[in-house]
Amino acid sequence: MRETAAREGRSQNAIIIDAIRRYATDRTRRRDEAVARIVAEDAALLDRLAR
Repeated sequence: MRETAAREGRSQNAIIIDAIRRYATDRTRRRDEAVARIVAEDAALLDRLAR
């Protein structure tokens, strides 16, 4: 952490905040992709369940 902060000229806190933001964004993106894939692959089943 210290080496990365020093190399990038940022505080350790800024590095941590950035890492958390990236993790949350990536997690949301992966979740959205999974939901889209499920909806596409199981459209007929989801349609039947909705009735």
